[in-house]
Amino acid sequence: MTTITVKGMSCNHCVMSVTKALEALPGVASVKVDLLSGKATFEETAPVDAATVKKAIEKIGFEVVG
Repeated sequence: MTTITVKGMSCNHCVMSVTKALEALPGVASVKVDLLSGKATFEETAPVDAATVKKAIEKIGFEVVG
């Protein structure tokens, strides 16, 4: 499991946007995004580059922290 912190989410629509962006990445499965903690957790079925994850999140207007 991989966990990232996503800054800028304020509603369930944000959660769905982040979920869809992560699910669209090759090698990402079982995405769970928590609005209150700002954490997104996912399983990797194949190696996923952290820069690719960050780029996907930033493309939809959010920031990966840490």
